Amino acid sequence: MTIFDTGMDCGFCPPLPSGEGWGEGIQKCAIHDRLQYKVGLVVPTLNAGSLWELWLKAFEQQTRKADYRLVIDSSSSDDTVALARGHGFEVQVIAKSEFNHGGTRQSGVNRLAEADIIVFLTQDALLAKADAIERLLAAFDDQRVGAAYGRQLPHRNAGAIAAHARLFNYPADSQLRSMDDRTRFGIKSVFISNSFAAYRRNALMQAGGFPIDTIMNEDTYVAGKMLASGWKIAYCADAQVFHSHDYGFLDEFKRYFDIGVFHTHSAWLQQTFGGASGEGLRFVISELRYLINHAPWLIPSAVLRTGLKWLGFKLGAVHRGLPQAMLRRFSLHKTYWLRALP
Repeated sequence: MTIFDTGMDCGFCPPLPSGEGWGEGIQKCAIHDRLQYKVGLVVPTLNAGSLWELWLKAFEQQTRKADYRLVIDSSSSDDTVALARGHGFEVQVIAKSEFNHGGTRQSGVNRLAEADIIVFLTQDALLAKADAIERLLAAFDDQRVGAAYGRQLPHRNAGAIAAHARLFNYPADSQLRSMDDRTRFGIKSVFISNSFAAYRRNALMQAGGFPIDTIMNEDTYVAGKMLASGWKIAYCADAQVFHSHDYGFLDEFKRYFDIGVFHTHSAWLQQTFGGASGEGLRFVISELRYLINHAPWLIPSAVLRTGLKWLGFKLGAVHRGLPQAMLRRFSLHKTYWLRALP
């Protein structure tokens, strides 16, 4: 069901003058919502490699093209920039040390000042179908939606552990979450991923934009702010990309160390939406069941990874007491510690 079924306006059109017919009003709103609002696309890159040409080809096949295309490249040494420009992207090159998950994306939002909705993709999130972006944008037919994100499917060569993570976090059924749903979803209420997500500009700016001082999870931070301000978050299961990672043991530890750091600096999220322990336990049980059926020989690996994640998260939560050299060693995002206070 869309707003054209319910009689809601699109959130961009001004109110119709009194006396105009309801049918005419719906048609005007539909035309504006589908054709006239401006869409921007921001893609941070760094040495995108062999997948980049496939990414660009999949993007060119999209039924809904972005009106503004921006690549923010962290000084790649391969042909990432040349290929992007060859496909019509504006490219902004920054120093690798200047990249910041929130700050870099917010600079893209500011640069695409005419865009009503800004779509974010990462260089390794391969659009699965030609209508992926169009289906993601359809979520904004509901004027209450401030942000939407799509389903991430595991790459075809993904291992069982990586595949389960995607299937667990990105189910087959779409969701529409509001602040009222926090008792049902808990911390999962603010789950979102900038690997494939879109934001209504006015909702994003009302939330203060992406934070420039967070180590990661800038998308989660904004989702929490949006929900607290009365906006809704849409999960669009029919808007799909291929995106997964087969993390090594050390990377699992480092990633969860950074997640622990993030939640320490953003304690209001867990205070408002609940802690992560319940969701973590549910994930572990689901993972073991999945591996029993699909790859039982990986169960020892999964158990070790769970321990490393727990240790990393706990150390991240007490990072203020650790020496600076150890912070950089434990972190996946080392440049954060060059400019941030612990």
